[in-house]
Amino acid sequence: MKYIPNEIEARWQKYWAENNTFAASNHSEKPKYFVLDMFPYPSGAGLHVGHPLGYIASDIYARYKRHQGFNVLHPQGYDSFGLPAEQYAIQTGQHPEKTTRENIARYREQLDKIGFSFDWEREVRTSNPDYYKWTQWIFIQLFESWYNYDSDKAESIKVLIDKFERNGNANVNAACDDNIEDFDADFWNNLSEKAKQRILLKYRLTYLAETEVNWCPGLGTVLANDEIVNGVSERGGFPVVRKKMTQWSMRISAYAERLLQGLNEIEWTQSLKDAQTNWIGKSVGASVKFQVTGYEEEMTADEDDPIIEVFTTRPDTIFGVTFLTLAPEHELVSQIVTDEQKAAVDAYIEATSKRSERDRMADVKTISGVFTGAYATHPFSALPIPIWIGDYVLAGYGTGAVMAVPAGDQRDYDFAKHFNIPIENIFEGVDISTEAYSSKDNIKLKNSDFLNGLDYKSATKKVVEELEQIKTGNGKTNYRLRDAVFSRQRYWGEPFPVYYKEDLPQMIELEHLPIALPEVEKYLPTEDGAPPLGNSKEWAWDTINNKVVSNDLIDEKTIFPLELNTMPGWAGSSWYWLRYMDAHNDKRFVSEEAEQYWQNVDLYIGGSEHATGHLLYSRFWNKFLYDRGFVSKDEPFKKLINQGMILGTSAFVYRLDGTNTFISKNKIEGKKVQPIHADVYLVNASDELDIESFKNWRPDFASAEFISDENGKFYVGREVEKMSKSKYNVVNPDDICNEYGADTLRLYEMFLGPLEQAKPWNTAGITGVFGFLKKLWKLYFDDSGLIVTSNPASKDALKTLHKTIKKVQDDIEGFSFNTSVSQFMIAVNELTAMDCHERVILEPLAILISPYAPHIAEELWHRLGHEGSISAVHFPVFNPEHLVESSKEYPVSFNGKTKFFIELPLDLNPKQIEEIILKDERALAQLGGSAPKKVIVVPGKIINIVL
Repeated sequence: MKYIPNEIEARWQKYWAENNTFAASNHSEKPKYFVLDMFPYPSGAGLHVGHPLGYIASDIYARYKRHQGFNVLHPQGYDSFGLPAEQYAIQTGQHPEKTTRENIARYREQLDKIGFSFDWEREVRTSNPDYYKWTQWIFIQLFESWYNYDSDKAESIKVLIDKFERNGNANVNAACDDNIEDFDADFWNNLSEKAKQRILLKYRLTYLAETEVNWCPGLGTVLANDEIVNGVSERGGFPVVRKKMTQWSMRISAYAERLLQGLNEIEWTQSLKDAQTNWIGKSVGASVKFQVTGYEEEMTADEDDPIIEVFTTRPDTIFGVTFLTLAPEHELVSQIVTDEQKAAVDAYIEATSKRSERDRMADVKTISGVFTGAYATHPFSALPIPIWIGDYVLAGYGTGAVMAVPAGDQRDYDFAKHFNIPIENIFEGVDISTEAYSSKDNIKLKNSDFLNGLDYKSATKKVVEELEQIKTGNGKTNYRLRDAVFSRQRYWGEPFPVYYKEDLPQMIELEHLPIALPEVEKYLPTEDGAPPLGNSKEWAWDTINNKVVSNDLIDEKTIFPLELNTMPGWAGSSWYWLRYMDAHNDKRFVSEEAEQYWQNVDLYIGGSEHATGHLLYSRFWNKFLYDRGFVSKDEPFKKLINQGMILGTSAFVYRLDGTNTFISKNKIEGKKVQPIHADVYLVNASDELDIESFKNWRPDFASAEFISDENGKFYVGREVEKMSKSKYNVVNPDDICNEYGADTLRLYEMFLGPLEQAKPWNTAGITGVFGFLKKLWKLYFDDSGLIVTSNPASKDALKTLHKTIKKVQDDIEGFSFNTSVSQFMIAVNELTAMDCHERVILEPLAILISPYAPHIAEELWHRLGHEGSISAVHFPVFNPEHLVESSKEYPVSFNGKTKFFIELPLDLNPKQIEEIILKDERALAQLGGSAPKKVIVVPGKIINIVL
């Protein structure tokens, strides 16, 4: 009876689907375990063999926990809004919903073929209206909330209104805009409703504000920093510029400290925690105010000179301030620039707008800037300080301004030297260098009487006290984390549940959600630059009938324009694990009962590229929902593992420069050649190119000439790179499944190496894993059928089994899946050598391997006479007694040379061992009738007879 994986796998995949085998219950007496994958974006290319790596690992763990008696929730869905589908729609005219639906069908087919134990009854798609209804609802809850630093949590906006009505805002300690003036209760209570709403917008957790964004004209939308590479859009390679736009933003900065502290409560890798810690960027220091002078704009009599506020972690260096540098986008630049400098400043701002913030942060070598012509007054010395602009200062970080101390900072020093700005060295006997400055505790400050003789810490404290006393600064904690821009000028995204009345945003009630995407003729921005939703003829809100109506009916009385922007890609992915708990509830985003049972994710597996995007936003939204009492856990993901990347082994052909002639890899030495990617499917396991297929692959190669080696072989070069369509090194998992089976694919991906490390794919190595499964099969079957017996197991077979139970259990719990596969191979080799076919060994072996190779395990279990799925059978229990050695095979030596071996009980003492040996016929033959001079016995180790 042969092992035919395609038949077996199709049969069991059908069985799982028909019996809903992996459905999790929200009502179970079993302990719960929630295993989650970072859900995929369904691209048109489908899956390659690198994509399932994390899914296979999570599936092994989910299946293992079921064997342990847990009620396991292991769902899957699709992050189905996104820019690629929209770009494809622009190019082809096909609706993104259609292409997304087709791509999802392709993904589902591939995922099913690999045999994942997903609970497909709970599938979510972020682009489905029944899902994004609740994304819109969460947005409304954020709008209706503010952050109270006194209670350190988000609260209903009604609480804030009550505070204003009773006491005004003087004692309100809130996360809010910076430009809010104090007011009392009388002032608030006498305001118009419109004026009140404008003030509340400065406190809400989601708010409208003019923000510096990455604007991509070629795509017609705002991009996040991680969507930009080397100053151009990752999608399409279009130029990106910095631009001010009125956008929806999320006040994630209010949660900065809690996002930091929460890292201590979760089991994540240190590298991942470090990435978030660095991104949040907590700094303790002081806010210092510099009054601007020497600029030329006329002011009214009641206006004061503008103030530049600077945050510094080194207030003790304030007497070394030589100049101030503003971000080119700083709001004061246009106000303070002098006529003589205006042209240079404008040109510099224009040039800087074409560089992304990420590029500016990363560029530590380029020195550029322009003098504004204006000066500021030093808060202590009253000396004038020149004000420059430089693109190494970012508008969104801190205050968008820095006080430059060239004597203490290398970048400030280089800037000053480059522009010949005089430098004041405030450090006594210290070289002007970053290394020397690092021993700051021993540095004595001068230039001010009240700092004489103080060390760094004492000086810092003294400066902050003085700043507060003269009201030009105060101690402050700052965070690099900035509020997240939440608007996108795209079509294929969640519509905002927002209409505008007298230019103020109004929320649509839950009972009228979802606000579904309208049909549009074009997916590009309108001719006047409005987002794509501006192309819709029916995109207005009727407040009487509570429905979307024609734009022609807008009267600004009962019918109002709807928001034209859509939400970013991270909106739907920032709460999706909660929807899996109760995917079909149309009354609530998740029922209290389901949420109380599942609580949060026990194990989350996904790529490290989401460390500072998705994972921060998800933690932020979860903490917000926790504050408002909608969920029971503060942190969404208990344990998180980043799987490594499976790399592709690219193939290269070499074209002689300036020709259409290709030369074999082993003949290119000394020649000028151009390496060109070739499709890996055109190359065999020996790295030989199929020349005719290569010619037919691309028209420009049809007439190419090929120089082979002396044996008529044409070899390609190989290089390990990221697996990508553009590199033609993608391996389709369908091909592997069709030829070798899904179980082989699953085992091989785990066998490649540690889960968290990158490793190259090599299809040639997969045959060994396939051979192992055939060898496993032969323990149970021969050509005639089942050969499993009911005979008792041998001691050695039990030892192999329990050694494997222990190893596999330890490996799964330690996520060392590659070493488990090695142990399976060792066990099968040992059992084959023993000619073991005993049921007492082979039944538990089938259970052990079922998380890794579920199809063959199900078939073996069924053929052994069991009903139902193996997935619910309890995991074998390790018995250490089977690993305890009761005897030892001793090497018996004569004058140090081993002559034979003998098995003896381990509980014998040396005298007993000596007596047995001296009576053994083999020993007597070696002695030849003579008595030994000495018998050396080391129990459990050696026996040596000295002649």
